[in-house]
Amino acid sequence: MTHILAIDQGTTSSRAIIFDAAMDVTATAQEEFPQHFPNSGWVEHDPADLWSTTAATCRAAIERAGLGPADIAAIGITNQRETTLVWDRDTGQPIYNAIVWQDRRTADYCRTLRDAGHAQTISAKTGLLADPYFSGTKLKWILDHVEGARDRAARGELLFGTVDSWLIWKLTGGTVHATDATNAARTMLYDIHKGRWSSTICDLLGVPMAMLPQVHDCAADFGTTRADLFGRPIPILGVAGDQQAATIGQACFKPGMLKSTYGTGCFALLNTGATPVTSHNRLLTTIAYQLEGAPTYALEGSIFVAGAVVQWLRDGLKIIRDAHETQPLAEAADPNQTVVLVPAFTGLGAPYWNAECRGAVFGLTRNSGPAEFARAALESVGYQTRDLLDAMHADWQSDGAAPTLRVDGGMSASDWAMQFLADIIDAPVDRPRTLETTALGAAWLAGQRAGIYPDQDGFARAWALERTFQPEMSAAVRDRKYADWSRAVTATLSF
Repeated sequence: MTHILAIDQGTTSSRAIIFDAAMDVTATAQEEFPQHFPNSGWVEHDPADLWSTTAATCRAAIERAGLGPADIAAIGITNQRETTLVWDRDTGQPIYNAIVWQDRRTADYCRTLRDAGHAQTISAKTGLLADPYFSGTKLKWILDHVEGARDRAARGELLFGTVDSWLIWKLTGGTVHATDATNAARTMLYDIHKGRWSSTICDLLGVPMAMLPQVHDCAADFGTTRADLFGRPIPILGVAGDQQAATIGQACFKPGMLKSTYGTGCFALLNTGATPVTSHNRLLTTIAYQLEGAPTYALEGSIFVAGAVVQWLRDGLKIIRDAHETQPLAEAADPNQTVVLVPAFTGLGAPYWNAECRGAVFGLTRNSGPAEFARAALESVGYQTRDLLDAMHADWQSDGAAPTLRVDGGMSASDWAMQFLADIIDAPVDRPRTLETTALGAAWLAGQRAGIYPDQDGFARAWALERTFQPEMSAAVRDRKYADWSRAVTATLSF
């Protein structure tokens, strides 16, 4: 048993990746599933799709690797965070679709919380903002809007979970209702300082605590799979939310280390060690990982639209057919045009946290075309990352130069985008040899727990660099371009 099965359940697809004893990828399988948009600003998934695509890709990856169930030592799970599910404790039947992290339906209620003065209590206990991004208000919405749900929850008949809990429940045949500290920390219901669910916030939102899963370390015993799923019971030994798993996969184990993942959104995490740092710049204080009962904290900045802006060019504007077309288009863009795209399609995340604003484009001329849109789209990700890093540097006062940024995710494969990122943040950008850092983080948690992978120090030494992007842009050009971006954001927020 020398292989680890990593489940990476994401926003648009489910993936399964097999890692061998050397932590190299031997096989992968991926399956997309439908997105549901029942109302403006609403985003849902069918829980059955999350489960069926996960189970199918696991089986496919094992088969493609030429392995049998006896070869898999353990399973690690990483998942889209904040997405909220409620299901029947006895039947396992969901009572509503999964409400996705991007969903903004509870924006008015979050405003009510802020107006009533509850935001400070929420932030002090959870490190989060009173925002619809997080699970707590989504859970309240389900209890309030599904007929009979609140009474059933009060009787102990319903369970709540994020996607990891849902998958653990399904994998174990309904015998384990659990989560890990990183996913719990994103619910807006978990006290990250005391390491337990907050009765104060649960009472505020009307959430019965009997609904909540048991919280474990990231590397822990999460039960074993049903024997009929893969041919034998396989232990689940590692769980972490996707951004925390990427932080682990990038070996950001020391305070001051920084990573940014470019997927549908962009998420930057700065390891702050054993001490939670309170942000004065509207960043989130969260748990980076928890091992042997000891949490390691992080500052996090969340960008709602990163890779999704390229999907918009493809599916919305239809000016590209494939994401790879953006790089040659950006290179061909007219250097004399200043087109700035603020991709606030679902509002702006950190450090602005404005759920109501929407996207805008500035500087269009008669000569603006697909090339200028492509360049503006890729640049928008760099600008938003600088917004986050500037806020982090203000909150985390460190001596010396800005830390190197380790990057991963689909967009990190674009040399043009990563060079612009290094230029606009004026710091080196390191791209690892293994871009599957999210799945690798989940695999390492399970493999280390199973005894086949090295400890933190050994894992950190195994991290391998593929390329460093050094800043090349002049200070004058950098300052001018970022000033254009800042004016564009101000105008977008005021519209």
